[in-house]
Amino acid sequence: AVALDKPDPVTLELFNRRFMGVAEAMGAALERTAHSVNIKERLDFSCALFDADGGLVANAPHMPVHLGSMGASVRAVRDRHPVLHPGEAFALNNPYAGGTHLPDITVVMPVFMSSSPVAKTTGEELRPAFYVAARGHHADVGGIQPGSMPPFSHTIDEEGVMLDALPIMREGRFLEAETRDALMAGAWPCRSPDQNLADLKAQIASCQAGATAVSEMIRGYGSEAVARYMTFVQQNAAAAVRRAVGKLSDGFARVPMDGGGEIVVTTTVNAKAGTATLDFTASADQLPSNFNGPSAIVDAAALYVFRTLVDDDIPLNAGCLEPLDIRTRKGSMLNPNPPAAVVAGNVETSQHVVDALYAALGVMANSLGTMSNFTFGDDTRQYYETICGGSGATAAFPGTSAVHTHMTNSRLTDPEILERRFPVRVEAFGIRPNSGGAGRNPGGDGAIRRIRFLASMEAALLSSRREHAPQGLAGGGPALPGRQRLIAASGAVTDLPGLFAITVEADDAIEIETPGGGGYGPA
Repeated sequence: AVALDKPDPVTLELFNRRFMGVAEAMGAALERTAHSVNIKERLDFSCALFDADGGLVANAPHMPVHLGSMGASVRAVRDRHPVLHPGEAFALNNPYAGGTHLPDITVVMPVFMSSSPVAKTTGEELRPAFYVAARGHHADVGGIQPGSMPPFSHTIDEEGVMLDALPIMREGRFLEAETRDALMAGAWPCRSPDQNLADLKAQIASCQAGATAVSEMIRGYGSEAVARYMTFVQQNAAAAVRRAVGKLSDGFARVPMDGGGEIVVTTTVNAKAGTATLDFTASADQLPSNFNGPSAIVDAAALYVFRTLVDDDIPLNAGCLEPLDIRTRKGSMLNPNPPAAVVAGNVETSQHVVDALYAALGVMANSLGTMSNFTFGDDTRQYYETICGGSGATAAFPGTSAVHTHMTNSRLTDPEILERRFPVRVEAFGIRPNSGGAGRNPGGDGAIRRIRFLASMEAALLSSRREHAPQGLAGGGPALPGRQRLIAASGAVTDLPGLFAITVEADDAIEIETPGGGGYGPA
């Protein structure tokens, strides 16, 4: 029998692994069944298990920016649908209810253990025993730009179709017609709804795989033991973060952003209690651009940073946030009011929030601080990728070159797959020499990537750290900022800004150089 009054260390580690295994099984099911390159090849998705209150229990090591914010999406589904039933699933991408940006659609499924006789006779509704959720970045959800990552959106409507806890499955049946209608609503509907529907079905299959895996655990251990260990796993994570916080000291960081935003954070540590206040209230006001980050993004960044400070091998879960008091200001760029545009908040601002926290805590120099989001497409095909760069150095290690850092953890599509599915050719992809910051430990170098187009298309770049270079720490030097250019078929070269949306013709190429990471300590 499993001890229920307090966690047994061996059993706790077993449940740590089992809960992680659930999320990993969900990810494997999603990768196997997804249709789009984005989810199937680039692995731009996250899967997680939540307790009955919507608290994160465990997730696979997928996309950090998704994971700290998905609990709010689960709670939003519960709040909008107070009565839930077996066989239901919901889709949500509302950035003001736990979403990140509109292309990231979360499928949430409540899971019930058994129908008790009491509930049947009294009509009393059963409460879900837990929730599973799968978030995937869809290649297009409409909006003013193919790929739904518009550099110049000013309102949320221009970024695509919003789904606010939309029922997409009832009594185990996928609601295809209703879901298609939602995807085709509004001024700028989805361009490839069949692909969206295929990926949503894959996300449901992922959730069903997770539900089955937890149900097997419950059959083996009993529902009470599984529920108690969901709590114990979170308490263990909170204790691990408290130990890590106890070694930190107070700090302050100010990180400017291209386009006028600014992240300002003051960290105040109570080492004895193992708690920390992360105060972002002095950050810039809400922006007219799309670099606003919903508060769920700040939670995700904090969860990620403090999980990386923990030496113990624990699942990243809601317990990691428990010792943290995260403060944002309503109407600021880190807690904007609707209908503020937010598409860059998820991919760019989140990276700057992480850099600000690491700088304030004295842990790590700035990394590239951008995902260099590159999209291209037309009315029939759309593609999106994030491009790697240099990571910041620390007191113990130099930075790493040409790697995805922090809030992104996706792959690049294999050139063979990319060139088979789209009329493009990958002409160059390699390390950008000497782009990392100098220092006792130098920063990592950025990357250089050149894609030639074989047909006319719309192409767009949503990026930052083009005007403000990634900064070093403790006397380390800054990295080189990013740059990009259009190489016309004629050979003429035109420098492009960090935000652009242009039409490329056949035989034109776009070359993107990503920033490096800052150095640590004087060289």
